Amino acid sequence: MTPDTTTDDTIGTADGAERATIYYDEDADTSYIAEKTVAVLGYGSQGHAHAQNLADSEVDVIVGLREDSSSWSAAEDDGLDVRTPAEAAAEADIVSMLVPDTVQPAVYEAIREGLEPGNTLQFAHGFNIHYGQIRPPEDVDVTMIAPKSPGHLVRRNYENREGTPGLLAIYRDATGEAKQEALAYAQAIGCARAGVVETTFQEETETDLFGEQAVLCGGIAELIKAGYETLVDAGYSPEMAYFECLNEMKLIVDLMYEGGIGAMYDSVSDTAEYGGLTRGRAVVDDHARENMEQVLEDVQDGQFAREWITENQANRPTYRQLRQQEKAHEIEAVGEQLRELFAWAEEDSEAEDEESDREEVRA
Repeated sequence: MTPDTTTDDTIGTADGAERATIYYDEDADTSYIAEKTVAVLGYGSQGHAHAQNLADSEVDVIVGLREDSSSWSAAEDDGLDVRTPAEAAAEADIVSMLVPDTVQPAVYEAIREGLEPGNTLQFAHGFNIHYGQIRPPEDVDVTMIAPKSPGHLVRRNYENREGTPGLLAIYRDATGEAKQEALAYAQAIGCARAGVVETTFQEETETDLFGEQAVLCGGIAELIKAGYETLVDAGYSPEMAYFECLNEMKLIVDLMYEGGIGAMYDSVSDTAEYGGLTRGRAVVDDHARENMEQVLEDVQDGQFAREWITENQANRPTYRQLRQQEKAHEIEAVGEQLRELFAWAEEDSEAEDEESDREEVRA
């Protein structure tokens, strides 16, 4: 079945805004990828999952890595054909760009001569296309398949015959078959088992950056530190401040992840629910919303992208300084001591060590 006869599952919205279409296995046609070769550039968190899942789905895969890459032998040990990025791209019909955003432009320059009319350049994040750091030829399809999960879970779910939700976007359809091919790719890595949400490069890039900055990485981290500092400054012990403002955050997020905000409130005490409902907006108030709107504006008009690109060109001086300041915060030392009290600490440390071995390789 082709996308034109989709099951047309959609995500509803409370205010009647345009809804996203979700595609599943039955909407994908494997013939659009069956006779093609895919070059997976990078063998990090996403790269190793895409490459192995594709291979297990009987898709012809080549992994593209630097000759001195520490992941070269790992990919070969996994039974995959490994070549340089330029060689892999020249051989492939679909080039999946799964190296970090910051090095993608340089990798693209190394492979661009190998792209032929009718080929596909595929991404898992739209940053470099949306902000014009990579400008593919007009006769090449440009698509996105982005699993919404770390790579090790993409791989684990596939092996367990389960799926990982993903995103699909088409930036350029030079062949007229870009969406069909992208859906076949999504099916081959296991995303279509769970559902593939259709979006655009602009929407994916801007919402992703905003979410990271205002909520997921920046917002939550600053909220936790502010709460911790407020309690400690008021005379409470650092240990109690850590437990209440950081440790229990995971418990609450897990509840929201499993059932939404409403289910979280259903699971906590009435006291906690009333306190959250009546005091939460006193902290995240209209002024905080105004600041969020400014963060979003910086993403939309390219201010953040220009700043981050310049920062990398200057060898990341601000990034390095801020990162060091974060590591020096008192909450880090208190947390390191308290996490030793938990039985899962050693298991998590081993898991982190294993995942670090899969860090994205600068192809």
